[in-house]
Amino acid sequence: METHGYSQEEWKVRCELAALYRVIGHFRWTDMIFTHISARVPGPDHHFLINRYGVLFDEMRASDLVRIDSEGRPVEAGASDDPGRYRVNPAGFTIHSAVHMARPDVVCVAHTHTAAGAAVSAQKQGILPISQQSLFVLSSLAYHAYEGVALNHEEKVRLQADLGASNFLMLHNHGLLTCGGTIADTFLMMFTFQRACDIQVMAQSGAAELIAIEPQILAGAKAMIAGVTKSAQGMGGALAWPALLRKLDKLDPGYKL
Repeated sequence: METHGYSQEEWKVRCELAALYRVIGHFRWTDMIFTHISARVPGPDHHFLINRYGVLFDEMRASDLVRIDSEGRPVEAGASDDPGRYRVNPAGFTIHSAVHMARPDVVCVAHTHTAAGAAVSAQKQGILPISQQSLFVLSSLAYHAYEGVALNHEEKVRLQADLGASNFLMLHNHGLLTCGGTIADTFLMMFTFQRACDIQVMAQSGAAELIAIEPQILAGAKAMIAGVTKSAQGMGGALAWPALLRKLDKLDPGYKL
């Protein structure tokens, strides 16, 4: 397999991350080029991969991803000769580096600005316990107050404190974030988060009184999910991920380039 000069380990992560960008594009969860997904590069250097400016999610390739250090500086070979090619969104770096630096257990971080996600993030109560999907989210959900476009690096400390050990983070007035030990798990969590928001917005639009899931069921669900994730591999994303890769290969295997 051609790795374009990268190690086999890094190229594998690049291909999976590019695939996730395309899957997010397939589900139309993008905000053109203005949201981000990142992944930790294997090794001791504390480097991670993020999208470069100007590439739509549905055209993302493994070679389009930019390797940056913990200060947001590109560490790609040739970056000093062609800085425009390796330009990344500084707000994306602020949010993603905050998570990666605080959570060594996290391999991948996904962040979206979907209409339903932003709509629920603007609601004071956040995610309501009104769907089965919401139970999975509520089992590991945190909230972070809006502080403007994420360019202030001082915000990182507050974001890290709010996230804690959770895997789902609702950024108020902004959008959704998930983080996981694998790219596949991070996708599955975002799928569930997005679906919970879609259902909530649709349920609220009917103007009918909503039925909340009983607190004891919510408490039991948290224990059940914790038990399942301890006995299974990760969060279960690996069960769906191979099928998604097959789908991408049928549509366009170009993400591997």
